[in-house]
Amino acid sequence: MQNVNAAGLGIGDDYPPRIMGVLNVSEESPYDPSVYDDPGEAAAYVDSELIGEGADIVDVGLESANKRFEVLSAEQELDRLDTAVETIESVSGDAVFSIETRYAEVAEEAISRGFDMVNDICGFADPRMPDVCREYDVAVAKMASPPDLERPGAVERVDDIYDALKREGLTDKTIVDPAFGGWSEEKTLEDDRETFDRLREFRGLGQPILVSINRKNFLRDLAGRDTDEALPVSLAATSMAVERGAHVVRTHDVAETMDAAKIGDAFARDRLRDDELGVEELDVTSAGEAARHLERLGADPEAADEAATRVFELSDLADAERERLAAAAVDAGVTVAPGRGGVLLAGTPGALARLRSRVADESEGDGAASQLVETLDAVSDPEQ
Repeated sequence: MQNVNAAGLGIGDDYPPRIMGVLNVSEESPYDPSVYDDPGEAAAYVDSELIGEGADIVDVGLESANKRFEVLSAEQELDRLDTAVETIESVSGDAVFSIETRYAEVAEEAISRGFDMVNDICGFADPRMPDVCREYDVAVAKMASPPDLERPGAVERVDDIYDALKREGLTDKTIVDPAFGGWSEEKTLEDDRETFDRLREFRGLGQPILVSINRKNFLRDLAGRDTDEALPVSLAATSMAVERGAHVVRTHDVAETMDAAKIGDAFARDRLRDDELGVEELDVTSAGEAARHLERLGADPEAADEAATRVFELSDLADAERERLAAAAVDAGVTVAPGRGGVLLAGTPGALARLRSRVADESEGDGAASQLVETLDAVSDPEQ
């Protein structure tokens, strides 16, 4: 996993989760508590409500990315940049300041006037963006998006999100953002839930991960909460996201989110990493997650079925079925551990498929073995 240095702030597996607080200087932004058009008031908000509550990064938005509003041109964003610059110049606290924009022209102007980082909500749809970030040696959050400056984040399928993040490449200081939220009419709550469920797969890109899940619809819908009541579900999801590998959490609720992120980080699985020896233990729980790392390494994708272990308890096998299972498991590469209360079965998806095939072949025509074959059909099904 590539660590990223954002103006002296370390982001990645070697560092604690970072909190990105939000400030909007766009009057059309929907979340009123974070919206300011007066630099002095905005700076006071940043000092007290963002940095004062623990934000490591302050992300300043020049316009609302809500699909209901017209997209601003680069010139219109530049007209609002003065307010953003005056704000960060008036802030007394210490943080990394990120400019949210889709335009390389705006990013370059913002960096030259004091911003430390870029949050590109169109995922390098402006082809100059990665070059600008490399030239100024700044970190950049790249949000998954079609290659269209007017359609940020309008990607539905997880596989397409992954491909969108790879499009136009990644700089050495890129942080990837899978883009949760209703960025298009086609994107459903189920799409967001699947993306969250498969969050570990984005570690396969080898870059730190940013999530923006604060009070999102896909979480509110599960709990039946409106925006004002949705903080608890956001905090639960924050802990889960950090445990699954997120490194930056973008939020309007800084203090609470920081606590939730600490809990997720404290209970995340320890992984061996030795840079001197060039060894890193990967966070892989499924064949799909393994496949992403294999792709990054240019390795054989067929190895994915042998890279994650699944463990089952089988409690309804007869003695003959146990014996048949144990005999077939030897050549299949599956662990079978019988006990008084049942059988523990452990193996990779590939090994479990081999075991199922062996038992089925050896049991052909044997009606007594049908229950065992049916059981192995279930445990070797990759969709289960």
